[in-house]
Amino acid sequence: MRNDCKCISPFRAGVSRFRKVKNLAYIFLLLANTHVIAQEKFQIEKSQINFTSNAPLEIIKAASTELKGAIIPATNQFVFQVLIKSFIGFNNGLQKEHFNEKYMESETYPWASFTGKIIETVDFTRDGEYDVRAKGDLDIHGQKQTRIIRCKINIRNGIASVDSDFIVPLADHNISIPRIVSEKIANQIEVSIRASMKPKQ
Repeated sequence: MRNDCKCISPFRAGVSRFRKVKNLAYIFLLLANTHVIAQEKFQIEKSQINFTSNAPLEIIKAASTELKGAIIPATNQFVFQVLIKSFIGFNNGLQKEHFNEKYMESETYPWASFTGKIIETVDFTRDGEYDVRAKGDLDIHGQKQTRIIRCKINIRNGIASVDSDFIVPLADHNISIPRIVSEKIANQIEVSIRASMKPKQ
């Protein structure tokens, strides 16, 4: 007999909760506890992350304003994280449902993150514009890939603006697109990030 139940097993639910707690614990330690070692950090105040799937038969766009993260100037370390379910837009409600349930499996893999270190030196104490490379682990759909992502950091009056545009191949993160919709969903997703960051102690 075919079982059409879509309930999440206790094991998968437990894995999801563990990953969520692990991710939250990591970002909490970096964002909240860095004052213990007297390291100033630049923390996101406002942000927007957009993605576009530009396929032959359909263009899909969605965005989130819930990107969180910080940069520690003393070490050039950074962490950025966004909740997958926070993305809105899409062409219709069913498309958003499929995005979360079939492709991103956001109950099991609720977060996407990028953690690592800026390669170039940035003087966060002086106004200036910097073209830099951020090297780290891009974790999407439970699959980590080491990436070097180019971005621009603009320092003005103590505020750091971060802009970046990059491509995410779905195959790199074990996201499969059924052949029947392969003309409607691109196999490479265009991502753009805009963030305003302020110093915190």
